[in-house]
Amino acid sequence: MTDSCFYLYGLFPAPGPGALEVQGLDGQAIQTHVIGDFAFLYSPTLQSRYLASRKHLLGHERVLEAAMTAGDRTLLPLQFGLIIEAWDQVVTDLLTPHGDSLKRLFTELEGKREVGVKVMWAADQELNQLMAEDAGLRQQRDRLEGKQLSMDEIVTIGQAIERGVQARKEAIIAAFQERLNPLASQVVENDPLTDTMIYNAAYLIPWDSEPQVAAEIEALDATFEDRLRIRYNNFTAPYNFAQLNQLN
Repeated sequence: MTDSCFYLYGLFPAPGPGALEVQGLDGQAIQTHVIGDFAFLYSPTLQSRYLASRKHLLGHERVLEAAMTAGDRTLLPLQFGLIIEAWDQVVTDLLTPHGDSLKRLFTELEGKREVGVKVMWAADQELNQLMAEDAGLRQQRDRLEGKQLSMDEIVTIGQAIERGVQARKEAIIAAFQERLNPLASQVVENDPLTDTMIYNAAYLIPWDSEPQVAAEIEALDATFEDRLRIRYNNFTAPYNFAQLNQLN
């Protein structure tokens, strides 16, 4: 791999970012290459591919965040590990077939930012609270204690408990949706990443309205006290909203 190959980070409306102090992968200088209405953020690379290690992933994200912090807020982040050998390649593979769609994405993202919310709970704790608060379910369970249970009895009590836990989960999710969704122009709900995660959402919001979103997160945290662990990412490249298939 020679230094004529380029690692791509993101795509901006031309003229794109100015000089950035942050370094790219392998300590390479960050540069901008303009093709028509598009500006690519890139650095030279000496590798043919990059492993998706924490170091490399954070390095990729750090470059994008530096560009946004510097004032270039309308950004289409490119997938990690994208390396090209010549600029003609992006013209053929990306700009010619998708140029109009990319411009529409620029329009949708102008003046907006992505924030993310992940909600975790302790399932055992929720089950204990369910049993403490639901007298009918608790009595049903207590009547069966010490008995030789039939399969039907086991299934019945199990389903009742499962419905109760699910209802608690849905109530929490609904509370987040009610408080946060009205603040966003778009919302993407992703699959939970762990067994303890019950909600995983990204919000596209006006850039300057982030303090309002943060205040709502604080209010939700206070409402549920120690029932939940909330991870709030208030500054990230808009990966969830910069996808061409959303325009099809």
